[in-house]
Amino acid sequence: MAPLDLDLALDPAPFSRLVIASTNAGKIREFRQLLAGMGLEIDAQPGDLEVEETGETFAENARLKAITVARHSGSWTLADDSGLSVAALNGAPGVHSARYAATDPARISRLLHELAGSSDRTARFSAALALADPNGNVRIEVEGLCAGVILEAPRGEGGFGYDPVFFVPETGLTYAEMDQTLKGRIGHRGRAFAQLETALRELLGS
Repeated sequence: MAPLDLDLALDPAPFSRLVIASTNAGKIREFRQLLAGMGLEIDAQPGDLEVEETGETFAENARLKAITVARHSGSWTLADDSGLSVAALNGAPGVHSARYAATDPARISRLLHELAGSSDRTARFSAALALADPNGNVRIEVEGLCAGVILEAPRGEGGFGYDPVFFVPETGLTYAEMDQTLKGRIGHRGRAFAQLETALRELLGS
């Protein structure tokens, strides 16, 4: 998915505050690191706001969240929808990754149970990003992917979600074993952000 053409006439003034359409502390932390150096104040979405993710794709859900949170907050908003797709499970958990179970350990436990005995453990993480202006106009959309395999047991203490069981062969590490610099460079969200960065800097007038 390529960045959308920017119509700077919609809002020619640079902005200094960016709301992340999430209340997930791990996700907010990753975006703060990715956005470091852009001179932006980064805030989480209002805690009382819930957005129903009714899209059938990561891109649809990212767009929906960006529009809703931007209109509610009156601020530029960056939304992502990301998740894990496992080949042997016909792409599950996919867009339901966050709702696969109630907690991160329970989600991992369910995933490993459903993959028990499977010889195909290939998977990929996907991240779709959407940036909306305060009026709810989507200005940029991108998507990043990272391929890997699902281990039979968790490894590593970092990250969140499925990170301890998602192994990236080219690094010899799980997401949970990577430092933030490496994960930011080769991870799905980092790869999506790399596509976003040029258009975002243009929008900011850098």
